[in-house]
Amino acid sequence: MESNPLSTPDRPKLVAPGDAKRVLLHSCCAPCEGEVLETMVDSGITPTVFFYNPNIHPKKEYELRKVEDKRFCEKLGLEHHDGDYDPRNWFERVKGMEWEPERGIRCTACFDMRFERTALFAHENGFSVFTSCLGISRWKNMEQINECGERSALRYDGVTYWTYNWRKFGGSQRMLEISKRENFYQQEYCGCVYSLRDTNEWRMSRGRKKIEIGKNFYGKESNS
Repeated sequence: MESNPLSTPDRPKLVAPGDAKRVLLHSCCAPCEGEVLETMVDSGITPTVFFYNPNIHPKKEYELRKVEDKRFCEKLGLEHHDGDYDPRNWFERVKGMEWEPERGIRCTACFDMRFERTALFAHENGFSVFTSCLGISRWKNMEQINECGERSALRYDGVTYWTYNWRKFGGSQRMLEISKRENFYQQEYCGCVYSLRDTNEWRMSRGRKKIEIGKNFYGKESNS
């Protein structure tokens, strides 16, 4: 396993609930997982990554994010599990919420779906603790994410959702530094078709081009 060049000696070591040394991490993408994985490893915690994101649209975007996610795990020598890509079930789950705003009830339904599947994987594979890197993004509502995670964990005895704030102690800044170091793919919307729609409308209203999937990468000049 590679050492972490961005390791911060004065950053407190993490202690997972119950002092668990194995943690299941739900990952949405490589940029968000980078800081979380390296910090866990620095703290003596072995993370296993579960990539389950049926919300991501289109399939090309999904594959780009998944490949990046898996590549970084392989670099660190960590296990990576690919969940089913079942967008039909996701669309059914959020039916009627198509015009809800970002951070609204559609996002809650989306987090619930992803975390319920992650909690099941934790239960079936002997993990007492699971968490998600979703909350490291400043665009996300951490309270909303944590509530969904805790609700999903309640489905199984002996499974806990770790509500740690990954933005603390410069986590968000190191997230960007790692993304640039690794030249991660830079997605420009949350992931779902409705987020893509709303982001493109916002961009066009300001005279910007629509999102070009697969174009931009951290650490490289962007023309968008």
